[in-house]
Amino acid sequence: MIKYIEGGVCAATGFKANGVHCGIRRSHTKRDLALIFSEKKAAAAAVYTTNLVKGAPLVVTKAHLSDGTAQAMICNSGNANTCNANGTCIAEQMSALLADELGISADDVIVASTGVIGQPLEISPIAAGIPSLAKGLASDGSSAAGEAIMTTDTKLKEIAVSFEVGGVKCKIGGIAKGSGMIHPNMATMLVFLTTDCAISAKMLDAALKADVKDSFNMVSVDGDTSTNDMVSVMANGMAGNKEITEYGEDFEQFCAALRAVTVPLCRMIAADGEGATKMVECKVSGAANTAKQSQRA
Repeated sequence: MIKYIEGGVCAATGFKANGVHCGIRRSHTKRDLALIFSEKKAAAAAVYTTNLVKGAPLVVTKAHLSDGTAQAMICNSGNANTCNANGTCIAEQMSALLADELGISADDVIVASTGVIGQPLEISPIAAGIPSLAKGLASDGSSAAGEAIMTTDTKLKEIAVSFEVGGVKCKIGGIAKGSGMIHPNMATMLVFLTTDCAISAKMLDAALKADVKDSFNMVSVDGDTSTNDMVSVMANGMAGNKEITEYGEDFEQFCAALRAVTVPLCRMIAADGEGATKMVECKVSGAANTAKQSQRA
């Protein structure tokens, strides 16, 4: 049975999070640097925007996740680090600085940025903020991290569920940002998911790619797409279930729990659309397949 619980990205065993103001944004009351950390190295997967122009953080993250593992996620808001000559260098520096602080490999860091496109991003405020960001990691830090990734969002977007795999209780949680420039195949949205379910990187990747087709790739606010959009997930296996390594009942249970997290996050993003006063959910019946459903909708 899937049950909604509190905790966001910290609901799953072994995950902590935090969010601080480091100085990227002028407002001293706005958090602008977020961190999610797993006590154990986790299986990891991500999907990215289909926009032809992709921000440097996506390029770096894709390289870091090539081995299917990660242990931390760092994200700044206020600057997208896109269309900058040194963007890749900044993203790599963010990863390296965080890795040094946490005592992990830089290749195990998911890095993300959101905000203004084409504006140079200085590493100095991020470097200055990382020590306090790491020191403040907490098991109740999901909301702080969720606030730190917000840009034009007006509402915090977080959720978590508990479920069972092979008789073992597992949890999945997530935070998201997204308000404008939202269109199918992902646009200005960032979503970070965590789970303590033991699942191989291969099956985690399969679950995520299948899920986004009917969740995040179905959301539209204004018809625009963007450069930095990503949905990532880390699975540290600390729930203690038998690792999911193939298709079957356990995999289906995991996918159902994943969908119970992603679909509500999609609704939160759509409802918080810039200038939106109504959220419309289209349900199509009688179509031969999902592709035809999308065309009719």
